Amino acid sequence: MAEGDTRRGLVTEEAPAGRTNPKAGETAAGAQVVEHVRREIEAGRLGPGDRLPPERELAGKMGVSRPSLRSGLRTLQAMGIINSRRGAGTFIVEGPPHLGKAPLEFLAALHGFTLDQMYEARRLLEVGAAGLAAERATGEQMAGMADELTGMFASLDEPQPFLRHDLGFHRAVAAGSGNPIVAAIIGTLTEIIWETGRINMSGFSLRESAETHRRIYEAIRARHPDRARREMTEHLEHARWEQIERETTDARKPAPRHR
Repeated sequence: MAEGDTRRGLVTEEAPAGRTNPKAGETAAGAQVVEHVRREIEAGRLGPGDRLPPERELAGKMGVSRPSLRSGLRTLQAMGIINSRRGAGTFIVEGPPHLGKAPLEFLAALHGFTLDQMYEARRLLEVGAAGLAAERATGEQMAGMADELTGMFASLDEPQPFLRHDLGFHRAVAAGSGNPIVAAIIGTLTEIIWETGRINMSGFSLRESAETHRRIYEAIRARHPDRARREMTEHLEHARWEQIERETTDARKPAPRHR
């Protein structure tokens, strides 16, 4: 169609004959930036914590404009590959790998994630991760779990800070699994749980929850994979039951009367 394509209710503008669409060119150049950084990482010329060259130098090296370069860098940042530090520059991320949460957030918006689905996904991932952590976790990774556990016991009267340490503990266990793919997926899932507020700790027995995390930690520290898997399973099953029970109770409460 001369005025654009209206299939599926979408309208795409076509550039006039003899003219190129500047946005399309910028998008292609941005993809070139992403591909360049990927090749540099694969070749070992860039690694965790490395600083990218200044914008002018990097744009000249790749033969793209600075706006196109920034477009590509924004894509890399959304993918969790780089981060910018004010006054210091742009760096390849350090620490455990991080997956961009946007795709999962879109899936949640399109299809809705039920509590059962969320806990099922967590069981599939985290039970195995706990067993691996009991076999593989380093002393530093165990110290990270202990720090989050201490934070949980220090915030028994504050549900939101407690949840932050709770999810931090699960990320620490995932990191202890020694499998960066598992750690990245669990890290992304816990980030979505935190940002969406899907799990509400108000009304939970926070001390009981902290104790279940202590048992998971003790099993990992004692290098008992079977026990660690069992403790993680029991914890997630109980957390699921408690959350669903709370939501059911809230649903039964009569709506407030308005005068």
